[in-house]
Amino acid sequence: MDRNVGGFDRVLRIVLGAALLLIGYRNRDRTAGTLAFIAGSDIVATAIIQRCPVNAVLGIDTCSAE
Repeated sequence: MDRNVGGFDRVLRIVLGAALLLIGYRNRDRTAGTLAFIAGSDIVATAIIQRCPVNAVLGIDTCSAE
């Protein structure tokens, strides 16, 4: 799978993922907190590896052609 996450999308994923990680950590004794932590981890991972399966299925590519 080719890279399909870049630019503003990548920065937004890192910020949103970090926020969800923080919310999840603060509420780790609740189910919603655990789910927020898992979602945040996934969002940060897609930003780091620059590959998102959902973007691939939808045909979205925010990487600049290099």
